[in-house]
Amino acid sequence: MAKPKNLILSSTVFERVVHWVLAGSCLFLFLTGFGLMFHSLSFIGNFFPGGHYIMKLLHNIVGIIFGIAFLFALIAWGKDTLYFDEDDKKWFRVMGGYLWEVEKVPEAGKFNAGQKMFFMVLFLFWFIMVGTGIFMWFPIFPPELTRWLYVLHALGVVVLGGFLVIHFYLGTYGNPGTFQVMGHGYVTKGWAKKHRSKWLRDVEAGRRSV
Repeated sequence: MAKPKNLILSSTVFERVVHWVLAGSCLFLFLTGFGLMFHSLSFIGNFFPGGHYIMKLLHNIVGIIFGIAFLFALIAWGKDTLYFDEDDKKWFRVMGGYLWEVEKVPEAGKFNAGQKMFFMVLFLFWFIMVGTGIFMWFPIFPPELTRWLYVLHALGVVVLGGFLVIHFYLGTYGNPGTFQVMGHGYVTKGWAKKHRSKWLRDVEAGRRSV
């Protein structure tokens, strides 16, 4: 694909595929999980041939896909997210300018401090959701302990659900020009200068390609 005029590549095909697999699997897991968790939503199973049994089986299989996809996410974004630098600390002090007006938002690399925190939370709950999910699927522990795994799994749903709603808002309406990154992978230089100024300087200086 030829580089669009006045745009700069911000996300590779590999990154976009990983992102969409994670997003799609998460949405499917939430949908089927609610159908399994709440009796009032059990009708969701009616949309699957084989009903509740197939819904539960697909939930487990897609859970494996989600678990594997996050390993690729670590490859794609781990080097840019699993740390905080001095600018990130300054970003937290003003909350990136999202909650109140600030004169100048601290500079960010490819991801700002909020996005890094989101990734770290996702990393933590990846362990929790995949770990509890496996032992709920194959219950080798005493029933008393297995019941607590269901509680921990449900807690993970609440936390991840909240973070994903915020992530969706900030990736669309909250930050115009962001969502297109997951489409064709490009952003305007003006957007990059505002949101990823340190990253933009590294790209223009040839210190990194994307």
